[in-house]
Amino acid sequence: MLATKGMRFPIDVILVCIRWYAAYPLSYRHLEEMMQERGVFVDHSSINRWAIRFLPLLEKVFRKHKRPVGGSWRMDETYIKVKGVWKYLYRAVDKEGKTVDFLLTAQRDKAAAVRFFDKAMKASGVPEKVTLDKSSANKAAMDEINARGEMPIIVRQIKYLNNIVEQDHRAIKRVTKPMLNFKSFRAAKNVLAGIELMHMIRKGQLLLEGGIKLSFADQFYVLSGQIRPV
Repeated sequence: MLATKGMRFPIDVILVCIRWYAAYPLSYRHLEEMMQERGVFVDHSSINRWAIRFLPLLEKVFRKHKRPVGGSWRMDETYIKVKGVWKYLYRAVDKEGKTVDFLLTAQRDKAAAVRFFDKAMKASGVPEKVTLDKSSANKAAMDEINARGEMPIIVRQIKYLNNIVEQDHRAIKRVTKPMLNFKSFRAAKNVLAGIELMHMIRKGQLLLEGGIKLSFADQFYVLSGQIRPV
């Protein structure tokens, strides 16, 4: 259950606003107008604060119920603009297209790639294979990780095999495009957690008893504690 003590608006209003924002290509001002049409007068800045505060909490809950991913990963990074400056969103999917993990970083280098892989492996275990593009930094990161372990991970640098993750980036970029420009790294990181969350729910990655009978929206509300699984 999300802690909303002191909030002027009920939890169901907050949840519908942040769900729509993270799931669809909408701006905060779009949502302000849409809520007004429904008789709810909420300022776009309030929706912004709700998204930054609550979306990463819901993504954290989701991780406890995330379906296991396969052992063959496709990893790549894409660009996200923060305060007018490009930052880097590292992402990986398995060969079925299920999201393995993601990480927003300020730099695009070996250290950032190592951080991403460490985060992904802590959550999803060590993969059998990792497919990369021709990035020397990403390959150097995997070489460092392999040097630590007893069982080496097979590393492939084959561009066409990475098409699946490059295509998957599009779902994230489609939602971020109307957001224009994140005002801070923290805001970008937190909102992206929500966007990735909605994308994973759509891909059927929420493992919850009775969850398959729930709609996309209701699976999100289950995470918030507002409804129970069927």
